[in-house]
Order: sequence, then structure tokens, then C-alpha cells
Amino acid sequence: MNDDIIRIYHNNRCSKSRGAYQVIAAAGLPAEVIDYLNHPPSRDELIRILALLGMRPAEIVRRGEAEFKENYAGRTLTDDEWLDALLAHPILIERPIVVRGDKAVIGRPPEKVLELL
Repeated sequence: MNDDIIRIYHNNRCSKSRGAYQVIAAAGLPAEVIDYLNHPPSRDELIRILALLGMRPAEIVRRGEAEFKENYAGRTLTDDEWLDALLAHPILIERPIVVRGDKAVIGRPPEKVLELL
């Protein structure tokens, strides 16, 4: 991946995601915007993102989502099972995730993106 390109896994309905995108745009840097709800990452891509974040799958699960409450609350899942859940229900993936080269952050608050600039 080109280190000059920033990739943002984005949900335009989310104010934090829009804020992270605005931080990138204000810096004048090129960005690849990925609507991850309609174009979720592949399993390999998600594994790479997690490695860059230094996190396990359960750590990026949005536990406030109805999908989580209805299907996963109170359950103990393995990393592989969480990966399956995140890929089947991308709404559960914390947002936004911003990747640049060999670094990634979750843009909450949006100023976290500054770590990659």
C-alpha cells in the first residue's frame, strides 16, 4: 500500500467517521474512502487491520448495536468466531478505522487520525 494514501473505513451516517474524514481532508491528503457497510473488508484485510491496530476482533465490536444485543451479548466467542461475526455483520465493526502504510487507528475521537498524518 502506498504510504501517501490514507484508507478510511467510513460510515457517512456517523458523526465521528465524518469528523475523521474532515481531519484528513483538512490536511490536504489523498484518501481512499471505503463504505465498509456496503463493501466490507475481506477476512485477510480485516486480520491485517487488526494487526496494525494491535487489537483482537472482540475489541473492535460495537456492543451498542442491535445486531450485537440480539445475537452476541453475553456470548464468549473465539477470535475466529468474532471475525465471522464482523464479516457477516459489518455494522458491528468500530468506526472509523483509518489506515496509512503500516499504521492504523480508530478515529475516536476524530483527532486520533492526526497520529497518522
